[in-house]
Amino acid sequence: MSAARWRRAMQASSTAAAPARSAAPPRLAGSATRPQAAAPAWWRSALGAVKLRHLLVAAFVLAYPFVASPFFTFQIGAQALALGLIALSLTFLGGYGGMVSLAQMTVAGFAAYMLAIFGTSSNVAISLGWPWWLALIVAISLATLVAAAIGWLSVRTEGIYTIMITLAVGVAFFYLAQQNYTVFNGFQGFSRIGPPTVFELDLHEPMPFYFLVLACAAGGYFFVKHLVRAPFGVALQGIRDNPRRMQALGYNVTAHRVGAYAVAGFLAAVGGVLMVWYNGRISPGTIGIGAMINILIIAVLGGMKHPIGAFIGAIVFVLLQNFAIDLVDRERFNLVIGGVFLAIVLFSPDGLLGLWQSLRNRLGAPFTPRGRGRIHR
Repeated sequence: MSAARWRRAMQASSTAAAPARSAAPPRLAGSATRPQAAAPAWWRSALGAVKLRHLLVAAFVLAYPFVASPFFTFQIGAQALALGLIALSLTFLGGYGGMVSLAQMTVAGFAAYMLAIFGTSSNVAISLGWPWWLALIVAISLATLVAAAIGWLSVRTEGIYTIMITLAVGVAFFYLAQQNYTVFNGFQGFSRIGPPTVFELDLHEPMPFYFLVLACAAGGYFFVKHLVRAPFGVALQGIRDNPRRMQALGYNVTAHRVGAYAVAGFLAAVGGVLMVWYNGRISPGTIGIGAMINILIIAVLGGMKHPIGAFIGAIVFVLLQNFAIDLVDRERFNLVIGGVFLAIVLFSPDGLLGLWQSLRNRLGAPFTPRGRGRIHR
């Protein structure tokens, strides 16, 4: 087509479109079209992320205490959620920050000790007797600061060195609590530490305490889910993958890692308060090496690539802890949990979530004719 013919064709199309534009109804003076009300972007995103399995899980955990016995409500459900919240702090550090810390149970135990010291306990000579809400705020705040200090010491190392530093901090605090009688009351610790009564609601009862722990666990889960999508979480995952490149891009690697330790410490501190209310006491045996290793086992069992893995691992751990003694002696529980841990690590490095995803892929991916491979959806 020549240039002249192209110009004539464009002029003809513009002339044909002019009557259509002029046929539009005139807009009255002073009138303005109102834009249709649309839901906020974050709300549409949240609704789009909700799936059927989320609704089923929510319905199950809400209906669980109404159909379960007080033993299963308190001993299984509440304990698993509290342990899962502490393991969630390790999942956040290890899965999204690339930093495996064995001091998360130490931070939780420190928060429990601070609650006993500033609040009320059986040892009136040491406990200050502050109101429960003030002691709670101080305990969680101090534990978060301690977690940030632990992070400041360990973020300059990587791999096995980070694990060894955090393990050393945990062991040091264990012996400090065991040998100090002025502040930590030695190996006896503190007892008679229970949840308060809020608005005539006794949190000592299994069902109210379960819903308290469920609310804290759900809050921690959604907080981590939001944080890993926020700029801080995205930068933290970039630091996990390539810290040198992130440093070259202008990100403060040390500050982000210390901030991650502080966030994880806050989650562990809340879990530690729930655990001391669950047990009713705190002693050096609660924060020993075995307890620190148990948190690592829970996080790895469930899977460290998703926040829900911490709670799945906690449920499995608590069920084994309560019912494995029916098959083996109580002294052989470590052998049972060690065997389960070894099997999960060998067959599914991503934990139970990875095993479930692998099973879904195998069941949902059909084979092509003559075995030429699978079509992954």
